[in-house]
Amino acid sequence: MLSWLRLLRCGLHLLRGAAIILAVFPRVSPSRRLEIKGRWSRQLLSILGVRLDASLSAIPSGSLIVANHISWLDVFVLNAARPMAFVVKADVRGWPFIGWLVAHTGNIFLRRGSGSHARTVNDEIAARLIAGEAIAIFPEGTSSAGAEVLPFHAALLQPALDARSPVQPLALAYRDAAGRRSEAPVYAGDTSLWESLCAIAATRSLGASVALLPPIPTDESKRRELARIARATIAEALSGMLGTPASGTSDDP
Repeated sequence: MLSWLRLLRCGLHLLRGAAIILAVFPRVSPSRRLEIKGRWSRQLLSILGVRLDASLSAIPSGSLIVANHISWLDVFVLNAARPMAFVVKADVRGWPFIGWLVAHTGNIFLRRGSGSHARTVNDEIAARLIAGEAIAIFPEGTSSAGAEVLPFHAALLQPALDARSPVQPLALAYRDAAGRRSEAPVYAGDTSLWESLCAIAATRSLGASVALLPPIPTDESKRRELARIARATIAEALSGMLGTPASGTSDDP
């Protein structure tokens, strides 16, 4: 009964989000849109029964935020703590309704396998970083079960070098009431979006924790080195959060 009530409220909240985008967003400033995104995301977490443990207000404007990736829920967890724009795979644009929401809330779509499109997207990210926006990426390029950090795609960090912006690593973990890693939000492998959403709605105690790690300067950095440092930093923090050994530190070219 609890899960179905949460799913119903979640559906109504999505419709409310669409109404806000259509009626409110055209009339307010970009900074106000970010505030609305943050409040809407916090309300979504509350509806789904997700407790948030994060304090990200200290992230400076113009930072390239990098985090490990576990679930579609990650975007709303980070937005709830500190509203930001995200680089998301182009496939998301085709998701029913949610793709429309993502496309109209300031995010950037990246088409995989297209070098020319990647360069265009990198230029847009760099320009928005220079303009003072906080942009978030998931350098693993895919989601995992959350027990380890997958290799980083170093090319995704190039905009930080181009804009001379700091890289801000974050470690994200989902845990149950006993502090153990929870697999309820996992959106990886053969798990569908609906299955992940239902698993979250059915979980009585789910906490989302985000660790704010020291920013990494980009002066004189190479992107592979930057990716290596960012991944190692996040992996070490994640192991402390979950009480497990840190994963390896090999990185994608």
